[in-house]
Amino acid sequence: MGAPVRIVVAKPGLDGHDRGAKVIARALRDAGFEVVYTGLHQTPAQIVDAAIQEDADFIGMSILSGAHMTLFAEVMELLAARDATDIVVFGGGIIPDDDIPKLEALGVARIFTPGTPTHDVVDWVRERVPAAS
Repeated sequence: MGAPVRIVVAKPGLDGHDRGAKVIARALRDAGFEVVYTGLHQTPAQIVDAAIQEDADFIGMSILSGAHMTLFAEVMELLAARDATDIVVFGGGIIPDDDIPKLEALGVARIFTPGTPTHDVVDWVRERVPAAS
């Protein structure tokens, strides 16, 4: 069996509401993934640094502040600059439907909208890493 799948769950920006991020982190951990939760008020650089240091396979970002276009774009740019585009980025939060295709065009693999069952997120991660299931 290979190394465990590692996921960095991050809460970027100034938004102070992290219950959803913690629920997702717990669901992923309960499903057998290694999860590192970075805590509140992380900058894109801190998130990318953590993902690289932890040898993460995924970054999951929760954004409720409305700054999703800027924050996701910066994370994607930093990953490219650090030659770490193999890290799969997904996210969730209050993100307008019209912005989801724009985020996907930046390289964000998936956006989960409010009300998504946690098992949908777990199943999606498992599908992205067949060896992890």
